[in-house]
Amino acid sequence: MKKITFYILLLSVVSCQYFDKQVPSEQELLNKQMKEINWKEVDEYPSVADCEAISDETLRKQCFFEFLTSAIQQKLCVDSLSVLFPKLDTLAVRVSVNPDATMQFEPKFPIDTVAYDTIKIDSIIRLKLVDFPKVNPAIKRGIPVKTQFVLPIIIKTKK
Repeated sequence: MKKITFYILLLSVVSCQYFDKQVPSEQELLNKQMKEINWKEVDEYPSVADCEAISDETLRKQCFFEFLTSAIQQKLCVDSLSVLFPKLDTLAVRVSVNPDATMQFEPKFPIDTVAYDTIKIDSIIRLKLVDFPKVNPAIKRGIPVKTQFVLPIIIKTKK
């Protein structure tokens, strides 16, 4: 009986080592999480109030870009861009939506462009694209983040 009790006690002590697992450190868990995050995409794209009711993410994104493009075109349509630069039909604009819901606009020109006065176009864009409708910033893992994208804006000439 003493031998059986001894073997049971010995077996229970030895078998406890099989259940003893090391708990990963905070740094290991953090590194694992950092590798799993896709840093190139956001969880929710920026949005405006007109597009908030749309539940489908793809349609909401499309709504946002269409709204933004048309708003920029409307603000630049009444401007002298088409008069000062009649050959300019499309203008690429880099739009930055900051985490605090502010926006910045910057024209993107080809590197070797000499056909246009880039400083004048830049100043016109910065002057005209103030008082923009409120835009909700993009969300990544529950935190507002900065996003940037380039939109082609068609400069409509009046005939």
